[in-house]
Amino acid sequence: MSGEVRYSRKTHYCGELSLNNVGESVVLMGWAHRRRDHGGLIFIDLRDKEGLVQTVVSPSESPNSFAVAEKVRSEYVLCIKGRVRKRPEGTANPRLPTGEVEVSVEDMEILNPAKTPPFELEEEIEVAESLRLKYRYLDLRREEMLELLKLRHVVTETVRDFLDRQGFLEVETPILTKSTPEGARDYLVPSRLQRGHFYALPQSPQLFKQILMVGGIERYYQIARCFRDEDLRADRQPEHTQIDIEMSFVDQEDILGLIEEMMTDIFAAAGIEIKTPFARLPHEEAVDRYGTDKPDLRYGLELVDISDLLSQTEFRVFAEVISSGGVVRGINVSGYSPATGGATRKRIDELVKFVSEQGNEGLSWMVVESDGKVKSPITKFLSARETERIVDRMRGRAGDLLLLVAAERKKASEILGMLRERLARELNLMDKDGFKFVWIIDFPLFEYDEEEKRLKPHHHPFTMPTRESIPILRREPLAARAYAYDLVVNGVEIGGGSLRIHDRKLQDKIFHLLGLSTEDIKVKFGFLLDAFQYGAPPHGGIAFGLDRLVMLIAGRNTIRDVIAFPKTQTASCLMTGAPDEVDGKQLRELHIRLK
Repeated sequence: MSGEVRYSRKTHYCGELSLNNVGESVVLMGWAHRRRDHGGLIFIDLRDKEGLVQTVVSPSESPNSFAVAEKVRSEYVLCIKGRVRKRPEGTANPRLPTGEVEVSVEDMEILNPAKTPPFELEEEIEVAESLRLKYRYLDLRREEMLELLKLRHVVTETVRDFLDRQGFLEVETPILTKSTPEGARDYLVPSRLQRGHFYALPQSPQLFKQILMVGGIERYYQIARCFRDEDLRADRQPEHTQIDIEMSFVDQEDILGLIEEMMTDIFAAAGIEIKTPFARLPHEEAVDRYGTDKPDLRYGLELVDISDLLSQTEFRVFAEVISSGGVVRGINVSGYSPATGGATRKRIDELVKFVSEQGNEGLSWMVVESDGKVKSPITKFLSARETERIVDRMRGRAGDLLLLVAAERKKASEILGMLRERLARELNLMDKDGFKFVWIIDFPLFEYDEEEKRLKPHHHPFTMPTRESIPILRREPLAARAYAYDLVVNGVEIGGGSLRIHDRKLQDKIFHLLGLSTEDIKVKFGFLLDAFQYGAPPHGGIAFGLDRLVMLIAGRNTIRDVIAFPKTQTASCLMTGAPDEVDGKQLRELHIRLK
């Protein structure tokens, strides 16, 4: 137990041994996954990054090794020399890739003992995530976590190989940069050498990749680290990794076609076949049909507008909404039929409560009964003709539940979009049909911020307006569309991009429409506008969240599972204790005083 490795070279990985290795002498190094003392023999399952193999220690064949094996406990680090042999008849383990062989131990050394882990490293054991994150170095030893990191590596390498074949250059951009408004708060880094000045960690390499296009690189990519100081959810982290791509002399079709090829390669590398070309939906149509610009196309439950059927209705709730410019929209839910025990009053009341919690005053409902009659608390306020036309428009059949929302157009779509997602989970509709890709295109160039009473970019301020939109930018800015596109898979946006503005005058006009003063523009974006004066090429690009993409392929629910050392939802690292206080001397050097 000296800790000095006598066998300087590991000859094989544990998980790679098979019947082809029978008779070979091997040197293995790894962790004691499990130890079983069967009286006359000790069995140790030895584990490394490729899997585990059973080793057998006999007191008669190797008394010294047997004495060492008696001291071994879970997660001890071992070096084992032995000979591969076929397992005795009837003892093979078909669930284990190495289950037909074992290693007869000739010599064993404990390279390092281990304390008893705070949780068992078995896949089937449920462990609190906070404990897993605190002892992440142990959590990563579990096969499940190791396979996720391997998948991430495969995806990253596939991206690099694909883009290399397409003539792209991988170029690194600065981590310490200038604070610019990009939609979230920046992480700031104080400068020691320039008192009172700060760097910002990049939310994305957006400006630098555009500068690279001006610099003539033409085809750039980067596996880029990005930082955003924002409130966190399961699919967000303060630092994340982005597959960042930019191209010169291209149009929207060039970029979408390239990405479909890349996605085909990525999913194939993970053993998944996908079909191209991907579906496309204009932004407005996606919101109208699915209630969101991130629609999950694995199931139906499409929104249906019935406002025109109720223009003369005497039902005050619907009439007031429609007269004020709102809409009445609904969803047909066949899975909630009485025949399946679904459309009980209790379950309907739960849906009504859910809609109320989302900020809408009510949810109306109708059940189409087996005899074709309609059961609903609102039919007494509707004419027989209105009820009949609603059922017909929504394609109601015996047993269907029709859910209706009356509200301002955007709000009605949002409420029904959330309701649609909840219903799909309850009816187990999300596990069908694998991966469904869709491009969302024809985005608005701007949106209006009611709180700040000003225009905001729908994507970012460098997005190119469509050719038809340029003449109406000042007159009807909210009608302007953009050459912008998001790629959505199973209701999750995995990436987005746009063609970029490359003309200084047009970029300057967009900045002013967003409420920036000439001085603000010069201070924040002067270097970009200066670059545009020296022959900026037409260009565009796209960026994908690598963490989110791997999460989807792996079938996980949180990106924390596919990041080696993630933060919690309070942006804390439970393993290292970051963020932490710093020494007063460091603060003084940075000219910072805490209040």
